[in-house]
Amino acid sequence: MIYWDLFLAFFIPNIIGYGGGPAIIPLIEAEVVGRYGWMTAQTFAETLALGNALPSPIATKMAGYVGYEVAGIGGAFIAVAATVIPTLLLMLGALGLLYRHRDSPRVKRMSQWVRPVIAMMMAWLTLGFLLESLDTSGAIHTLIIGTAAAIALIRFNTHPAFVVMGALVYGGLIIP
Repeated sequence: MIYWDLFLAFFIPNIIGYGGGPAIIPLIEAEVVGRYGWMTAQTFAETLALGNALPSPIATKMAGYVGYEVAGIGGAFIAVAATVIPTLLLMLGALGLLYRHRDSPRVKRMSQWVRPVIAMMMAWLTLGFLLESLDTSGAIHTLIIGTAAAIALIRFNTHPAFVVMGALVYGGLIIP
């Protein structure tokens, strides 16, 4: 039963999600944290931060890690397969259709309508992480990490992986 639950937890977000890994992370969080309770929101946020610091697509890294934590090697395989196979099949099927109609105004409008939805989903995920950070780390540490991250990213154009690593070091050394 656990393999079926793992399959569904990653299959459903990858079928209904549009826009790649970052766009489906809130859907995966809803399944992994909300529906099945395999992780806390804090653990999910930490896993996501660490996964973003590593190369390769985030959705497969999250699937592999969660699958392994829940059901070992078999769970990792099932979760990654549920993430990759449906997307691959849909992509191959839709590619020919979209390519044929790539100049269609309807296809262009569809793409323009999807972008704000993805932006709102990412904003909702960010708000959830902010509230979780305020609750677990406190306002002072959240403000310090947020301000330092914003300055590093905007002012100094630091790669996000280094910002995440810096926040992990700060959290490991300073936050009790």
